[in-house]
Amino acid sequence: VQLQASGGGLVQPGGSLRLSCAASGSIFSINVMGWYRQAPGKQRELVAAVTRGGSTNYKDSVKGRFTISRDNDKNTVYLQMNSLKPEDTAVYYCNADSPQVRYWGQGTQVTVSS
Repeated sequence: VQLQASGGGLVQPGGSLRLSCAASGSIFSINVMGWYRQAPGKQRELVAAVTRGGSTNYKDSVKGRFTISRDNDKNTVYLQMNSLKPEDTAVYYCNADSPQVRYWGQGTQVTVSS
């Protein structure tokens, strides 16, 4: 499975960004797709995840601001990020889980700064 992420950038506090991650390859085994982030000096943490059936899970600090969605026909997962805060600044990583393997996409930088 290959994951191609896009959509990061620089945005002012309060602004919005949308991340996209397209999966290709042996995607039939993938159930959960999601986004993690890693800020400098910190551990990678789960931001949001979505199952093939549409069930979602969010980090508490992004609830109400971020929305994860998934297009199974396009094998793509999205992360709509609104009301961004400086503490959201990090490298964001797309991931996909099969029963045996966790796949990672390349990171995309999100910087929230005035």
